[in-house]
Amino acid sequence: MSQPINIQVARLEHGRDLPLPAYQTPHAAGMDLLAAVPVDQPLVLKPLERTACPCGFVMALPPGYEAQIRPRSGLALKQGLSVPNAPGTIDADYRGEIKVLLINFGSEPITITRGMRIAQMVIAQVETAQWKDVNTAENLPSTDRGAGGFGSTGQ
Repeated sequence: MSQPINIQVARLEHGRDLPLPAYQTPHAAGMDLLAAVPVDQPLVLKPLERTACPCGFVMALPPGYEAQIRPRSGLALKQGLSVPNAPGTIDADYRGEIKVLLINFGSEPITITRGMRIAQMVIAQVETAQWKDVNTAENLPSTDRGAGGFGSTGQ
């Protein structure tokens, strides 16, 4: 198991009393993100409605890392709450408030309350790429699959 990386974090005023994102089990890949909405003003998402839910903190990821924002499977299954751009990406140079784009795919309104676990955040290393122009598709290395896509490898 690799050593944890250090991520600088600052709570915003509306998130000061909330716990920071945390892993719920020793081998969890993602940390739960909490909704930093006012206690007296929960968010109510109607079916197919979207919102950017605040989490009440800012952070500085080290260069070479990203944070991926993903739905929580239980909320997705039971209520239809999801992340429409899953996985959402937070880049290492972003310094604004962490917010989660949420959508209600369910048939009933969903109420997001203060401190509710709304999504999970996975910290991942990223590689940068450089393009090497080979001019034509024929100059790419050949494979057994070739140009077959969208269902070409079976069901």
